[in-house]
Amino acid sequence: MPGKLQDYVARIEDLAREQGLRYHPIDFELVPPSFMMEVAVYGLPVRMPHWSFGVRWIYQMVQHKMGHSRIFEVVFPGNPNRAYLVNSNSLEENCLVTAHVLGHADFSHNNALFVRSQREAGDHIVEQAAAHAQRIDAAIEAHGLRRVEAVLDAALALEQHIDVQYPVSRPDYPPPKKQAEETAPKEPFQQRFLDLPGEGQAVPAPALPQEARIPPHPEADLLWFIARYGPALEDWERDIFLAVREESFYFLPVFNCQIMNEGWASYWHARLLREADFLPDELYVNAMKTHSDVVRPYAGDSQIALAINPYHLGFNLWERIIRDHGLEHARRAMMEEDDFGFIRNYLTADIARELDLFVYEARWDGEVRVTESNLHQLHEAILAPKYNFGAPRVLVDDLRADGTLVLRHDHATDGRGLDPQRAQRVLEYVHRVWRRPVVLYTIDAHGEEECLRA
Repeated sequence: MPGKLQDYVARIEDLAREQGLRYHPIDFELVPPSFMMEVAVYGLPVRMPHWSFGVRWIYQMVQHKMGHSRIFEVVFPGNPNRAYLVNSNSLEENCLVTAHVLGHADFSHNNALFVRSQREAGDHIVEQAAAHAQRIDAAIEAHGLRRVEAVLDAALALEQHIDVQYPVSRPDYPPPKKQAEETAPKEPFQQRFLDLPGEGQAVPAPALPQEARIPPHPEADLLWFIARYGPALEDWERDIFLAVREESFYFLPVFNCQIMNEGWASYWHARLLREADFLPDELYVNAMKTHSDVVRPYAGDSQIALAINPYHLGFNLWERIIRDHGLEHARRAMMEEDDFGFIRNYLTADIARELDLFVYEARWDGEVRVTESNLHQLHEAILAPKYNFGAPRVLVDDLRADGTLVLRHDHATDGRGLDPQRAQRVLEYVHRVWRRPVVLYTIDAHGEEECLRA
């Protein structure tokens, strides 16, 4: 790291601690833009190989070429945090990025969802993901690319289907309880009654023990269930499912707290730079120009956007919370909330009007129409893509005696139908690994029950 930037990083960190930010140590590293693009595609510096990441690479590259995506930094929570800064950033940009990273580090160190995730998935996700990748490379060497890729197809197609109500190291279902035999001594009168002479009565045969139903309740953690109860999976296949599941536990708080987290980091990079009187005036002005680009409501040269910029919305909400309720109140909200509580509790009708937030509907012919909406509808429009990790809610409903896996789409809770072509493709991926019939009950476009099979 160049000496001037290294000096500024140390002084900005000192200022952050004086302002009350608390976080694990941060390892800063300058990397080329190509490395940052790979991180944006894979989500981690090193991750398991799969063709789907190539598709993501193409999408990310198109976005970058169109000017819709510029990555200034990436920070991975842990102990220590890993922060990567682009070496082609200007000194001004990297000073802002440093302050932004400190806001992220404070958030991930103190927010309850991040704390739980790091406790479950571990404080060294970068190293753990690299270990997963090594094990998968070894599986490719041992079993061939085609077989390993088939398992990854199924596991990555289900990577959002976890249940954080259970730990990463979740145990199997408990064995069924045996019916307690009647061993208590009978009352004397009852015993005499049984001893009276009379016609012999047939003694009923003891009830045959019933096998426990699997699963004992509808199961949302599809990755875990397939790994533990797949009838024909080999150990290396189960290991891949559990590796994907472990990484999903890491990504969930990043997904569920995006608006809060990016807003918190943007608030603190603006505040820290504003109070960093050791920065030259020209550097400060140029850094704040970058800040304005980051937190504006629209992308590129457009003056309107049909999607929420999480930096813009989060930054404005935190500024108002701190202005109206104080920093301590804001810190409590940061520690306790996720985006669901944050938006519902703090995005008021007045703020929505100030930020020109609205609900719209897109017609089949391409027409976009602004609709009359109330605050509740606006909240739900912002939060709908976040429900259930952004995936339809599908549950394991039954494991039949012949090994058939029965899945059921919880459409009543989900509030949406499934894309039948996409769902059928995922079923086929799962079938290749499950090696028994797989069925999925959902509803069609008319609300009638539909059964997909593989």
